[in-house]
Amino acid sequence: MRIAVATLMGGLIMFLWGAFAHMALPLGDMSMRAPLDEDRILDTLRTSLPQETGIYAIPHFDMAKRGDDKAVQAFGAKSEANPYAFIVYQPQGRDPTAMGHNLFHQWLSDTLAALIVVLVLVRAGASFSRGLLFGLGFGIFTWLTLSVPFWNWYRFPAPFTFAYLVEQAFGWLLAGAAMGWWLARKRVG
Repeated sequence: MRIAVATLMGGLIMFLWGAFAHMALPLGDMSMRAPLDEDRILDTLRTSLPQETGIYAIPHFDMAKRGDDKAVQAFGAKSEANPYAFIVYQPQGRDPTAMGHNLFHQWLSDTLAALIVVLVLVRAGASFSRGLLFGLGFGIFTWLTLSVPFWNWYRFPAPFTFAYLVEQAFGWLLAGAAMGWWLARKRVG
């Protein structure tokens, strides 16, 4: 029961911190910009991309041509001379204000992640200070394994990447401290 309560507590703290970080702080909007002509871009996406969900990096290189030195050189030149875009594309629209299922999935993923932290804390001997340390460690770990590679390989902006560090490190620090405190409490009776 203590593990379940600590897990729910950690998941809820991360969920609430994430909501606060995105709604009250600028962390969720770092580097997000409005296009100059959104309707034209939307029309171009409809006519220029296959009508299937996917990730598109533009300029695109066909990896089947990686052994062709001329193709590699041409791609390098094209890449240096043109803008770069990383597009997560879904041809079917969805109302982003109807986010009930998104909120549920976020809470569920936060709670499952909290379970992992709780299990490590139980194994390591839970305490408030270990919870702080392990929470911070897990937060930085998530940032290093997800955001830094996206910054490195897909050119995600540095402010966006840094905001994610703040969100994850501080959120897991809070959640870890609460879970460590709860697990280390003495049982009464």
